[in-house]
Amino acid sequence: MTLTAQEFAFIAGLVRRDAAIVLEAGKEYLVEARLLPLARQSGLPTVSEFVNRAQQRPEPDIHAKIVDALTTNETSFFRDGEPFKQLVDTVLPDLLVRRSSARTIKVWSAASSSGQEPYTLAMVLHDSLPPGWTFDILGTDISTEMLTRAEAGLYTQLEVNRGLPAPLLVKHFERNGAHWKVTSTLRKNVSFRRLNLAAPFPPMGPFDIVFIRNVLIYFDVQTKRTVLQRVAGTLRPDGWLFLGSAETTIGIDDRFERVVAGRTSAYKLRAAGRAATAVSAVGKG
Repeated sequence: MTLTAQEFAFIAGLVRRDAAIVLEAGKEYLVEARLLPLARQSGLPTVSEFVNRAQQRPEPDIHAKIVDALTTNETSFFRDGEPFKQLVDTVLPDLLVRRSSARTIKVWSAASSSGQEPYTLAMVLHDSLPPGWTFDILGTDISTEMLTRAEAGLYTQLEVNRGLPAPLLVKHFERNGAHWKVTSTLRKNVSFRRLNLAAPFPPMGPFDIVFIRNVLIYFDVQTKRTVLQRVAGTLRPDGWLFLGSAETTIGIDDRFERVVAGRTSAYKLRAAGRAATAVSAVGKG
């Protein structure tokens, strides 16, 4: 049994309200595929019956599970490659000069899914920073299920085969049965917390580097603008922002300017944006 227009509208409205994700008409098949496991867990034979129960008995836990199920969690180690190369070739040389007194780098990996991106960043920083330097990485996601996986730092052979070079696997992971576990040395510099990008951010930062890749594409223009405004408030005035290859701040938030970095692009706050951010960052540490 396929979803009715009213049932799909309920799910689309719920996901838009709670996560600002836009589900357009034609995505009914996606909703059914993602919600079928939840329906079965609830002892219901069809997604339609599950959706009707969610409407009739609006339980926050069930609504959260629906949002989790419809959040795209595609990720891999060193995904898209070039941003991590430019982190080493372009960003770190700049920050090593600018942070020479503090000798620490703070990074935020937003929409971090099951943790591959923050752990990739940790490997890059661990292997690239000079002796005496430290780093802290915060990974955030809206999905509690993904955060649980990320905190465990436990990955299948298939997952580590996706993008993770063998020398780094041997160096930064340990065998754990049929899985690979992030070493405690790497794990100690990475923390995770739940965060909804579509809601006001809690106090955090300021960050030297922000990765918020492949998530803005799911938002409408106004939500993108709001998210970028909030991101600017967490970024140090001379910090670096990385978006996905199909994403940009151009035409959305003119506080940022595009900076060519090798074969990719990064973003930095313009002079006026830096001044505003510097004021908002006072007292954040």
